[in-house]
Amino acid sequence: MKDEKIPLLVWLIWAALAISIFGAIHGKNWSVLFISSGTLFLTWLPIAYADRFDIKIPSRFATAIVVFIFATLFLGEIKDFYERFWWWDVILHTGSAVAFGLTGFILIFMLFEGDRFAAPPIAISFLSFCVAMAIGSIWEIFEFAMDQLFGMNMQKSGLVDTMWDLIVDAIGALFAAITGFLYLKTPRNSGLGRWIKDFIEKNRSKFGKIDNGGT
Repeated sequence: MKDEKIPLLVWLIWAALAISIFGAIHGKNWSVLFISSGTLFLTWLPIAYADRFDIKIPSRFATAIVVFIFATLFLGEIKDFYERFWWWDVILHTGSAVAFGLTGFILIFMLFEGDRFAAPPIAISFLSFCVAMAIGSIWEIFEFAMDQLFGMNMQKSGLVDTMWDLIVDAIGALFAAITGFLYLKTPRNSGLGRWIKDFIEKNRSKFGKIDNGGT
């Protein structure tokens, strides 16, 4: 996150995870240790990845990523929010699909250096939808692997849970794809379009053709 301060909320989440890790070690609770350590690593990874490739992640992006991972793994699995709140899984899957769809859109748009005439908006939006669905499918494979290898219950009701998760993923991914399509057609500073514009402006060097064919 070059030139960007790590948000306070991210630091607080990291502190909570560190406390959970030490508590798990002291109590010899290896499942909690595994999930807490994995959550801490995954929340740190996007920021480290961005620094490695000289990508500036806006604070709102970084916060959203960290909060999602924390809510999914730590709150969902360790604090059992999936069982306590029926809507927890729906919100997380919808939100993650939107986020992954926007991320896919931005990365694909970056490959074209911000030239929206290099590929039709519908094509870029469709590819962003595919990215979100691919990540959602990989997550379902991860849940299956955790259940089979470590005896967890991430899939809950099995096939039914998996299929509903994928349906919700598709809805969120479609919403993100439409947002990207509308942004390319009529660049705007409202809603999620503002998130896209914010990322592009902070990484102007990655979108060298944006003034010619971009926004």
